[in-house]
Amino acid sequence: MKKVVFQPKVRYKMHPGYLAWILHRATGILLGLYLFLHIWVIHHLAQGEEAFNEVMAVVQSPLFHLLEIGLLATVVYHGLNGMRVVFIDYGNLAHRQIMRKAVYAVLAVSAVLVAAGAVPMLRLALGL
Repeated sequence: MKKVVFQPKVRYKMHPGYLAWILHRATGILLGLYLFLHIWVIHHLAQGEEAFNEVMAVVQSPLFHLLEIGLLATVVYHGLNGMRVVFIDYGNLAHRQIMRKAVYAVLAVSAVLVAAGAVPMLRLALGL
């Protein structure tokens, strides 16, 4: 008896839509992890003013200001790519050429917004 082995004829290729999908999932996971950090900071409010001030001193360090730039990049990309996905779902934009341009547009707009938002954060982190 011949053994049947499933061999898919279509393989994933590294195209912009696939990379956007991976980045969207990765930024979603990062935002979920950030939520736990935020709850941890807020949790110290219930332990009194001194405990909260200790946590805020850590959170307001230059390292955390630099990490906030990463948070900004994560939020901006995740939000804009989520809007792209909604437009694909409801706007009939699932054509390959339009989808590719939309991925590049999301990356470009995200880069501009993050660069604009990162300047004041960098000045704060560097004490300028």
